[in-house]
Amino acid sequence: MDVKIEDDERKLFSTWTELDGDLAGCDEHIAQTVLASRLMFARGDRSRTPYWQVPEDIDVIADIPYIDDGTRAHKLDVYLPHDVVVRGGKTAPVYIDIHGGGFMYGHKELNRNFNVHLAQLGFVVFSLNYRVMPEGDFLDQLADVESGFAWIRNHIGDYPVDPRSIFLTGDSAGGTLALYATAVERSAEMADALGLKRSGLNLKGSALVSGLFDLKPYLDAVDGLGDIDESSPTGSMKVIAPFFFKTLKERGAQWADLGFMAAHVDLPPLFLNTSNDDFLQGDAMRLGAALCDAGRDFELHDRHASKGVTLGHVYPVCMSWLPESQETLRQIRDFSYNLL
Repeated sequence: MDVKIEDDERKLFSTWTELDGDLAGCDEHIAQTVLASRLMFARGDRSRTPYWQVPEDIDVIADIPYIDDGTRAHKLDVYLPHDVVVRGGKTAPVYIDIHGGGFMYGHKELNRNFNVHLAQLGFVVFSLNYRVMPEGDFLDQLADVESGFAWIRNHIGDYPVDPRSIFLTGDSAGGTLALYATAVERSAEMADALGLKRSGLNLKGSALVSGLFDLKPYLDAVDGLGDIDESSPTGSMKVIAPFFFKTLKERGAQWADLGFMAAHVDLPPLFLNTSNDDFLQGDAMRLGAALCDAGRDFELHDRHASKGVTLGHVYPVCMSWLPESQETLRQIRDFSYNLL
C-alpha cells in the first residue's frame, strides 16, 4: 500500500501531528498502518481547524519541556484564564489533559480548543505531549505521563492554582492513559509491577472521554490470539498490538482486567463520557460496570444523539463548540467542583 501525502497536507498536519518522520526503520507493515491511520485522522480533523483558536481571555505558555531532552514529545502547554492571572492568589483548580489519537497520532496542539474551553470554565490546564507509537509502547507513554506529572508537582507553585485541586482528563487513547495513570498514582503495587515511578501528584478525580479501557483483547493479540476485526475503527490496533502492548502483558496483564483494577486500586471519583454513536461506547459501559461492582465512586454520562444529529467519538473534545459539548463541559466542571 502506497500512502501519498500532499505537500499542503504535510505543511498543515505537521502543526499538530507527526506524519512519517519517525517511521524510518520500522517494520513496513507497521509503518504503513501508522501512516495511513495518521492521515485518516488528520484529514478528518482538517475541517475543524478554524475553531482551533485561543481567545484574548486565555493566556498560553507553550512548549515547556518537562523532560529536557529537546524532543517535541516531552513538552507541555499551560492554559491560564487571564482573570486568574490578574487576580493572583492560589485558588484556581487544575486539569491535566492527555490528548488522544489511537496511541500513534497527534500532539498536544490537537486538543487546543478543548483546553481553551476548560480554561474558560475557570481551570488552569496543563496539556501534555508524549511519545506516540512507534517511538514508544504503552508503558513508555505511561512513563512520559508520569514524568509530566512529576514536573507539574515540582512546579505547581509557580502558577496561580490550588495544588490540592488537581484533576486529570484524557480522550480516546488519552482516556486510556488517563485511567491507567490515575490507577498507577493510587497503587504502589501496580506501579512496581509495571516498572513505573509514581509522581506523588494527588489527583482529586479524572474525567475520561471515550476511552479504550478494555485492553484484554489487545493483549491477546500480542500472542496472535483473540478476534479483532481489522475493518473496525480499532482494527489498526491488531497490527500494532504485538509491539505496543507486549511489555504490559509481560509485566502485569492482570492490570488490563478492569474488574481486577477496580477491585485492587482505590481509584478517585471518575467521570465517564460517551455517546450512543461512539464506537467505544461499550468500553465506558464495561468500565462503569467494573467500578459499580467494586463500589467505586463514578458518574457515567452516555449521551444520546438527537435524530438526524451526529455526535460520535470524543465529541466534547474535537467539537467543543457544539451545544452538546458545552453541556458536557459544564457537567465536567460540576463533577470537579463537587470534589473541591
